[in-house]
Amino acid sequence: MGPETIYPCRGPLSRLQVRTWIEPVVASTQVAGSLYDAGLLLVVKASFGAGASSNHSASPSPRGTQEDQQQKAISNFYIIYSLVTGLTPLLSAYGLGWLSDRYHRKISICVALLGILLCRLGLLFKVLWDWPVEVLYGAAALSGLCGGFSAYWSGVIALGSLGSSEGHRSLRLIFIDLIMGLAGFCGSMVSGHLFQPVSGQSGKGLVLTACSVSCAAFALLYSLLVLKVPESVAKPSKALPEVDTVSGTVGTYRTLDPDQPDKQSVVGHPRSLGKGKPQKSIIALLFVGAVIYDLAVVGTVDVMPLFVLREPLSWNQVQVGYGMAAGYIIFITSFLGVLVFSRCFQDTTMIMIGMVSFGTGALLLAFVKETYMFYIARAVMLFALIPVTTIRSAMSKLIKDSSYGKVFVILQLSLTLTFVVTSAMYNEIYQLTMEKFVGTCFALSSFLSFLAIVPIGIALSRPSLNKDFRDHAEQQHIAAQQKAALQHAHAHSSGYFITQDSAFGNLILPVLPRLDPE
Repeated sequence: MGPETIYPCRGPLSRLQVRTWIEPVVASTQVAGSLYDAGLLLVVKASFGAGASSNHSASPSPRGTQEDQQQKAISNFYIIYSLVTGLTPLLSAYGLGWLSDRYHRKISICVALLGILLCRLGLLFKVLWDWPVEVLYGAAALSGLCGGFSAYWSGVIALGSLGSSEGHRSLRLIFIDLIMGLAGFCGSMVSGHLFQPVSGQSGKGLVLTACSVSCAAFALLYSLLVLKVPESVAKPSKALPEVDTVSGTVGTYRTLDPDQPDKQSVVGHPRSLGKGKPQKSIIALLFVGAVIYDLAVVGTVDVMPLFVLREPLSWNQVQVGYGMAAGYIIFITSFLGVLVFSRCFQDTTMIMIGMVSFGTGALLLAFVKETYMFYIARAVMLFALIPVTTIRSAMSKLIKDSSYGKVFVILQLSLTLTFVVTSAMYNEIYQLTMEKFVGTCFALSSFLSFLAIVPIGIALSRPSLNKDFRDHAEQQHIAAQQKAALQHAHAHSSGYFITQDSAFGNLILPVLPRLDPE
């Protein structure tokens, strides 16, 4: 399946339509990010390992104690790093989202990508000139002041939502996640090999960080010079011409005269779901479910790199890269899951399937003792990406498209704040429990994942939600038939009738020539 099956278009893809695809930006940014994440972990580990070795030579201590000290130092670094990356976007991300809604959709993406490039350069300079690890805090702060991931990803979601119909939006957004996952998988697979020193011990990580900077620079240049904002296809009513209504024996007919100028339809067109009056209670339930679930996911992902570096796994740099790549397989399986489940389940059911998948995998992860057990637990999480992406899709169907930037950036900032709180909390819990039961954090994540099902289940039980999504599907079907009728009508010189009777569907009948007496 290619993008042409997800982007609504007529005829062969034009060059301009290809330029509206956000996938090249997402792919290059994610390759840069996966290389950066692996490089950051390995560089920080090497820095604290060198410090621990010097202290160990001065005052000998057991190997286990030295490893615990290194783990605590890395954990403390990530606590501060997460605070910086999570809090600094609060100063600018919402403003960038507002500017994107008001002036140009690419503002939040381009500014955020500039900050991401500066952050990648910070790691490159640290490796190149052996700067202290505290420099990485400043690089992360620069990225956050430019909007960070919150502004970048909310801009990507806004463009993806604009360029897709409501009926295909869940598939459209999960396809973007699929591209992100494939790019992250490729980057993680090669990250451990690229971290090898250039000559001896000098330049360790130089090739890795240089590749990360190159990919980030490409993403910024592409978004500035090539990327175009797609036209909104969320409101099919704009494609309907002005119509006349005629009473008939089987329903109400509407005449479509190809000689009349196209105007916005004001008669007989069903209103889009939730656009006039947002379903605030449903949005709130989806919002709460997303935040609780993100607590579980962020906590697991944040502790996992520390978990694999210590006993019983004790992975090397190549194994770390493979382990990160295994995490990106979830993007592929989640895409396939949405592709299949969307045919027989509604959005809220798919969300709960993903939450059960992740919660079960996190529980298995708590008892991992061997590398193969780790990969089994990750395999159980195969649908873990579905919930948050599908929640975004469901929310986009309940708000106006002119508010996408602000709403999505608020959601992303909430998830970022969740990341900050969770990162600090989980790192502290990990330090306190790694000697007693190293899987405590994963067990907690499993509990939170199942807890997140509660607000989603409440939303699913609301009759208004089920009715809204059924009406939405019917409206999409009617709009598609009306659009096809219009194209057929404009291809002929005579007009047409379209019935709007629910029992007969949309029937196209020819208009007899009108005989006016002279």
